[in-house]
Amino acid sequence: MIDLLIRQVNLPCGRRNVDIAIHEGRILEVGPNIKAEAHQVLSHPGCLVTPPFVDSHFHMDSTLSVGQPRLNDSGTLLEGISVWNELKPDLTVEAIKKRAIELCHWSIARGTLAIRSHVDVCDDRLLAVQALLEVRKEMQAFIDLQLVAFPQDGYYRSATGKQNLLRALDMGVDVVGGIPHFERTRASGDRSVTALCELAADRGLRVDMHCDENDDPLSQHIETLAYETHRLGMQGRVTGSHLTSMHSMDNFHASKLLPLIREAGVHVVANPLINITLQGRQDNYPKRRGMTRVKEMLNAGINVAFGHDCVMDPWYSMGSHDMLEVAHMGLHVGHMTGVDEMRQAFSAVTYNGAHALGLEGYGLNPGDNADLVILQASTPIDALRLRAARLEVIRRGKVLARTSASLPQLLITPAPTPVSFSRDLM
Repeated sequence: MIDLLIRQVNLPCGRRNVDIAIHEGRILEVGPNIKAEAHQVLSHPGCLVTPPFVDSHFHMDSTLSVGQPRLNDSGTLLEGISVWNELKPDLTVEAIKKRAIELCHWSIARGTLAIRSHVDVCDDRLLAVQALLEVRKEMQAFIDLQLVAFPQDGYYRSATGKQNLLRALDMGVDVVGGIPHFERTRASGDRSVTALCELAADRGLRVDMHCDENDDPLSQHIETLAYETHRLGMQGRVTGSHLTSMHSMDNFHASKLLPLIREAGVHVVANPLINITLQGRQDNYPKRRGMTRVKEMLNAGINVAFGHDCVMDPWYSMGSHDMLEVAHMGLHVGHMTGVDEMRQAFSAVTYNGAHALGLEGYGLNPGDNADLVILQASTPIDALRLRAARLEVIRRGKVLARTSASLPQLLITPAPTPVSFSRDLM
């Protein structure tokens, strides 16, 4: 007798009408017509089962704080930072935890069971660090939360940024962060990359830096990040987030950087919703889109994931933490509407994100964690097109969230010939 049996579902790899047997929190078997008795059986013929969505870049300490203490009237990155700095003195551990846990509930309901959240360490009280460490512990049975020590005001530029980052790591934060383009000079930005990578190497930690998040084609801290990753032997443990300057630089410089990033094994996280909202603000027409060169990076063999970045905070007043919305926007902005490219966009919020975060036991193979999402779609492309309902969200073999199947209905007489709302694009 096994715990759970899922019948007649499709997989992202293209396999169809397979069963998934789950026992003691892990996938036991995947195949057609599994013969087993189960305590619970879920039957969703023709629906897509995927590993859970992964948000590879988020700011949980500021989420759901929109309007506190005021709105970002200009909608710009710099005013967002100003608003956040105005809010910091009024932050409390309790308020941060309440907002973060509510966001986790939104995430779980939408099938996102892993989040890497950057947490600002430039508040000397480190209230956000304390709050999110508590959230990580309290929510660990339901969601994987990875925390990045993020010196929002600059590792060197902030008077206490360096010591606070060390304090945050000592408290139990998982990843070393940085923001080199926000330092006072390009040279000090590169120096911060070196120092932070060396710190991570000494402690055996991963690195995830906000890198070149601007429209300046001369902002090329990713070059230093790739170099230090290679020099320190940290291949596969380093992520460059945003990299929006690469959208603005000429093809010669981009063609130089792409192989360096690939050779160093640096992961890249693009944030489609926020990158196209905050970048190109000073342009007249034509306006730059701002998102980094996702398609070119994927073609170069670089692992690229997508993040939501912000939900209802000083930088972005919208969002519901739906990673299918993120991927849907990403494929449009990146001109990724070829069949294989759309599948890559789906991977950018699933497998690629799990690879960037170093998640263990992620996937749909026997022995993997029984963390699954059943979608009201037959293929990954349909899931993106429809932003498909999450029929079941499963964590370690237990159903955490459920949504009723939903299709539009035409209330006219006589009823027209039924039309399928799902085309098979696999």
